[in-house]
Amino acid sequence: MRHEIILLAVILLLVVAEVSISSNKKSSVVHLAIFLFGIHTIAGFFKPDYGSLFGGMFHTNALIHFFKNVLNIGVLILLLQSADWIEEKIIQQQRGTEFFMLLFSSLLGMYFMISAGDFLMFYLGLELSMLPVAALAAYETTKRISSESGIKLILSAALASGVTLFGVSMLYATSGSIYFADIVEAISSDNLTILGFVLFFAGLGFKISLVPFHLWTADVYEGAPISIASYLSVISKGAAVFILMILLFTVLKPLMFIWENMVYILAVITMFIGNLFALRQQNMKRFLAFSSIAQAGFILLGLIPGNALGTATVVYFVLIYVFSNLAAFGVVQAISLHTGKEQMKDYEGLYRTNPNLSLVMMLALFSLAGIPPVAGFFGKFFLFTAAASKGYYLLVFLAVVNVTISLYYYLLVVRAMFLRQSETAIPYFKSKIYMKLGLLITALGILVLGLYSPLYDFIHELSNSIF
Repeated sequence: MRHEIILLAVILLLVVAEVSISSNKKSSVVHLAIFLFGIHTIAGFFKPDYGSLFGGMFHTNALIHFFKNVLNIGVLILLLQSADWIEEKIIQQQRGTEFFMLLFSSLLGMYFMISAGDFLMFYLGLELSMLPVAALAAYETTKRISSESGIKLILSAALASGVTLFGVSMLYATSGSIYFADIVEAISSDNLTILGFVLFFAGLGFKISLVPFHLWTADVYEGAPISIASYLSVISKGAAVFILMILLFTVLKPLMFIWENMVYILAVITMFIGNLFALRQQNMKRFLAFSSIAQAGFILLGLIPGNALGTATVVYFVLIYVFSNLAAFGVVQAISLHTGKEQMKDYEGLYRTNPNLSLVMMLALFSLAGIPPVAGFFGKFFLFTAAASKGYYLLVFLAVVNVTISLYYYLLVVRAMFLRQSETAIPYFKSKIYMKLGLLITALGILVLGLYSPLYDFIHELSNSIF
């Protein structure tokens, strides 16, 4: 439990700092939080002991440990990109650590969720990961749209949570146990089990923003602070995809004849609706929200095989997605922080005034679109390979059609930045060191991850540990 214990220690140290630091120096908490979380991230790369605790409620293996490190890297980048905004809010509100305590508590819940060995630990982790984010979505208390975002998220999450728990109760009723190891041996294909599985899948589909459980996404992203929108889009979604994949490939493998068709249909619907609605968006946060919905549809292609190949492709794609989406959200946050502008038309002529930000955004969008040689191309290529390995050639064809659609709307932003001119273009500004460092890490990740082939082989080797 190294990840969990160290992160809990970080949270407690920040509580002590909140009490100890005088009100006129509260902004120094930002530097302390980034420093402590950086140590936590580095500590995660030391090899731990693998096994289970608490009678099998909590377990870890090489793949789970690796994925927790992926989440840590994503949150560290997010903290770097959000540091200036958080510092500004602390100065305004004279409150220091609540943002970090809520964020780290949510991450702690994700740790427990992906290490769960039974449905009780899974559900506790799920709730701990979602409730603090609902508070963070309403963090900008002076803005009505932020409060509205928090209310929408908490109500939607409560409904999804109830649906999930109802499905779990049905699986418990038919198998006689909440432990994953027992369920996989006792699970059957009777109607009550199938209904329980469908409800359980629907609850997780909400966190991943799968159609038709996606309706909350664009409204919440638009109203929430940009850092929280990127957290929901990347970290929260990545953790939910990982635990869903683990459960489908292990505990619910006997129901593969059902969920394989469900995943197929949901992948097609999610890709098309996400991409077609993204074509109409003018607000950058709503634009990236529907983009993330479409990306969730692509991720489902990796769930089709139900084997180590599918596991490796999903984890690899999520890793690339972390860098790509955080790069895009980072640029949006930098521009919003200095100018308050979040519309696509505001980006016209951005290359002439802020060339570095334009290049980072272009890299991010090319990676999300899957254009070679950036990392996103290889991520999508392996997803298509995973689906094709099971003979789903029509699904791969439909995915390629959606890649073409996505390329069009991603290029709309690139065209606005590089080819359009505007008299009201965003003026030149300098970001502070934390933002520059965060964007630099994402840009390097996009360029390096796709070209460093041993990484995929390493993930594929780790994937064998769950089977």
